[in-house]
Order: sequence, then C-alpha cells, then structure tokens
Amino acid sequence: MSQLTAHIIPRDEHPVSRKNISPSALKVMYRLENAGFKAFLVGGAVRDMLLGIQPKDFDIATNAHPEQVHKLFSNSRLIGRRFKLVHILFGREIIEVATFRSSGEQLQNDQGMLVRDNVYGDIEEDVVRRDFTANALYYSATDFAIYDYVDALKDIENRQLKLIGIPEERYREDPVRMLRAVRFAAKLDFAIETQAEEKITELAHLMQMVAPARLFDEIIKLFVSGKGGRIYQYLKHHKLFDSLFPHVADTLRNNAQSAYYDAFITAGLVNTDKRIQVDKPVTPAFMYAVLLWPEVHRIWQQKISEGTSEFPAMQQAGYEATQAQLPFIMITKRFLLMMKEIWEMQLRLTKNNERRAKQLIHNPRFRAGYDFLLLREQAGEQLEGLGEWWTHFQESNPVPKSSTKSRTGKERFRPRRPANKAGKRPRS
Repeated sequence: MSQLTAHIIPRDEHPVSRKNISPSALKVMYRLENAGFKAFLVGGAVRDMLLGIQPKDFDIATNAHPEQVHKLFSNSRLIGRRFKLVHILFGREIIEVATFRSSGEQLQNDQGMLVRDNVYGDIEEDVVRRDFTANALYYSATDFAIYDYVDALKDIENRQLKLIGIPEERYREDPVRMLRAVRFAAKLDFAIETQAEEKITELAHLMQMVAPARLFDEIIKLFVSGKGGRIYQYLKHHKLFDSLFPHVADTLRNNAQSAYYDAFITAGLVNTDKRIQVDKPVTPAFMYAVLLWPEVHRIWQQKISEGTSEFPAMQQAGYEATQAQLPFIMITKRFLLMMKEIWEMQLRLTKNNERRAKQLIHNPRFRAGYDFLLLREQAGEQLEGLGEWWTHFQESNPVPKSSTKSRTGKERFRPRRPANKAGKRPRS
C-alpha cells in the first residue's frame, strides 16, 4: 500500500459545486455510498470544474468491484477485459464507474505494455495508477471535499501537465498516454513537464504497438477537442504523426507539393475547430478524408501520369491510401465509404454546367465534397475558381436542408462516447 497522505480541501475552499455535476453521476455516487461503498467523482470532471469549465463526462471511482456495481444498477453493463469497467446508462448519458486499481504487479508484455489490469486496491493505490496529477483529484459527495494526494491543485494552478511516476515507464505501460498528454496540453493550454515532453519524441514509435481499433477512437478524441489545428502541430513536432500516419508523414516530408498538403490538413482541422466551437456536428469520415488526402492526391496524380483516366485513378488512389493506413488505424467500413465519396465528389464538382449542378446539389455527399473543395483552394491549390462558382450557384439555387441529408437521414455524425471504453484507460 502506498503511504500517501491526502490534502483535504473542504467545501468552502474550492469552487466545485453539485449544481455543476450531472444528476445521474450524483445518483450513482449516493447509491454506492448507501450500499456501504466509497465513491468519488474523479479525473477530468473535477479538473475542469476547478478551471471553470463545465464537464461533459463524469467518471466515478469506487472500492466496489465491477460485479458489485453491476448488481446495484439494473441499467448497467460490464465492459472490457484488460481494464474492466461498468457503464451505467441514463438515456444517452453514460456514467463510467471504475474500481480502485492496485499499484501491485500487473500483467505486462515484453515491451512493458499493460495487457491485463484488473488488480484492485484502495484509493491511495489508485492515485498512483492515474496518468497525470491534474486528473488525480477525488471529489466526495458526502462531505463535498476534494482529496488531493499528489499536489494536483498546485500543478493545475501552474497550468502544468505532470505525469505520476517515471515518464518512460508510464508511456511504455500505455503509449496512448502520449496522445492524452498532447490532447490535454492543447485543450487546457497546459505546459507538459519537460521530462515527460522529451520522452514523447523518444518513444513515439511505441504508438505502433497500440491496437489499430483503439486508435480510431483516440484520433477522433484528438480532433474533436476544438484544438485540432494545434494538436496537429504537436503531433508533428513530437514524431507522433509519423507513427499514426506514416505514409502521409512521408509524403509531407518528401513530396514536391508538401507545403500544399500541410496547409490543407491544417486548414481542414482549423475549420473543424471552428465548427466545434459553435456546436456544429462533425463527422470522423470528413476528418479522416482530410488527413489522408495528401496520399490520395499523390497517388491520384501518379496514376494519371501513368495513363489512367481521372475517375479510375481517383478510385484506385483512395483504395491504396486507405489500405496502407488500416494497419495503423482501423477505420470502419461506414466511414471508409463516406471518405471515398468525398474524394470522388472532387471530380464530380468539376462538371459545373447548370443541368448537372442542379442534380449534384441533391447528392448526400455534396455538402461535404463542396467543403472539401473549398479547403483545397484555401490551401493554395489552383482550381480555376471552381469553389466560387459552386458558392454562387448554391446562392442562386437554394436547397432545403432535408434534401441534402445523408442516406441515413442525418447530415452529420456527432461522435458519441464509445460503448466499449476498455481501450480508453481513462485513469492510468
């Protein structure tokens, strides 16, 4: 057992209030307490409220084992193998409950990466299993106090992101912590502690050990944070982009059009940030279409130079670029299809006579394709005023929103909290 001592901040000395906590999270905490267990609101929710930010997610830590929590809540489900959790469902809201983890021996592979972590402990042991000090604060709904075991309040006041433990060991246990460091630093405007930051560049290659399916969700988290443009710069600076998108990274370094490609990705992510800031939905398909465009465009031009006609060349380029990416990040078929349609729409938009245009604006991928076209021009690609032509055409031929929805009836997809967060490792 760790010999940590809590610095207890009473209710009248901190700004965290129950009125800013989800009623569902409070219900879970109270029921656990009434059943004889301990329960605390933990992690990002406590951190954000201290920073004056309204949390979107509320996670709870308890000494009750997952099966005991599941038994208390009929609206719950057990998830995960490597990192067993309980999700309690209140309509569309999910309250995640995790049992205190032990600081004892976990199952690791020969690279030091955790592959099984269901050894339970007490709150003092749980603290040292969390990733950053800023995420290691515990709020009690019984005495309304905050329990701080690692000087987290000091680090939050100094806007410093500090790993708990030795950076190299923590990154090797779970390389996704490097992505979380970048995301929190950009989102919260925190500085990453020097040693922790230096080790990211040194160990960036470890990202290729992470399951591609897990990275799909992690990349979405990065780029729907509202700070995607800034995060992209972090990823490049720390060599993480090379591990996540190796073929695109190679094109950005070595292609004659690398400046255009870099400007295109930056423009796409900054525009996504603007949508998020005004609470407009975004789709992972559009983000991935942007991120892979340098490879698609490079292969497309290569195929054309070899004598393939434009449309087959685009189809082949999209297929080859996505197949090369899938071993690193698993993109679902649904989004792969949408990405393909966005890329192919770039050719359809060149057919800008009025008769075809009136048909095309009813296509379910028209708006995404049009936005993509504008990004290409914004990044400096010369398209002979194509974007301006389509802008004027739409102003002269407005289309009801209902007719531009996708085949599923939804124009955009808003990422939801994933049903299975075993890969998330929100705390360690």
